[in-house]
Amino acid sequence: MRRLTILVSALLVVASLAAAGGDATLEQSSKLHARVGPGFTISLTNDAGTRVTKLDPGTYEIEVEDESEEHNFHLSGPGVNRATETGETGKVTWTVTFTDGRYRYVCDPHSGTMNGSFTVGNVTQPPPNPQPGANPVTSKSKLRLTSGPGFTITLKTTAGKAVRSMRTGTYTVVVRDRSRIHNAHLVGPGYNRATKPLTYTGSQMWKVRLARVGTLRFLCDPHSATMKGSAKIVR
Repeated sequence: MRRLTILVSALLVVASLAAAGGDATLEQSSKLHARVGPGFTISLTNDAGTRVTKLDPGTYEIEVEDESEEHNFHLSGPGVNRATETGETGKVTWTVTFTDGRYRYVCDPHSGTMNGSFTVGNVTQPPPNPQPGANPVTSKSKLRLTSGPGFTITLKTTAGKAVRSMRTGTYTVVVRDRSRIHNAHLVGPGYNRATKPLTYTGSQMWKVRLARVGTLRFLCDPHSATMKGSAKIVR
């Protein structure tokens, strides 16, 4: 009789699981963990420590741990564009809502090697190959040139998007020189300006007029072999 009671109880448990959809797996956690640095590493994992490759659509809490001044963590995709600051470290928590699509995370200064991606929901088509010079910024965008305090120099919009191409026009550029061993130098067709003297630190606002197509280069003169970047200037 006792064995019959145990068997009936087990059957009731199975029936309850079936009524709930027949899936005994745990519900997907809405907490994610992002980390960049201290070396040349970047990751996005779930609570179990597994790398994120696919998520269900919904709202998630992401704990971002930036452990290097020379890196940042930049997450982008449909409806999401969030980034930590290069030159700063610490922890921050983001609340983001993911929809169907592909998402990417990178360290902007080292995006060629420090990157990852994942999909959300139903993604049926591969992402299009980005074309050189696609989606150039315009002079309506206020830009930010940051040199230091580590051995990095970046040119971004104030929204945190790295500038790869830009339209001709006159730009407002906030220049932040954050180290006494670096400078910030912009060179382009008809434009050439740098912070000085080398020991200067602080912020300046430059009006940068780019009237011709070509390349705008940004660099730190004493460390130009590694602290450099460029953006295409198009019509």
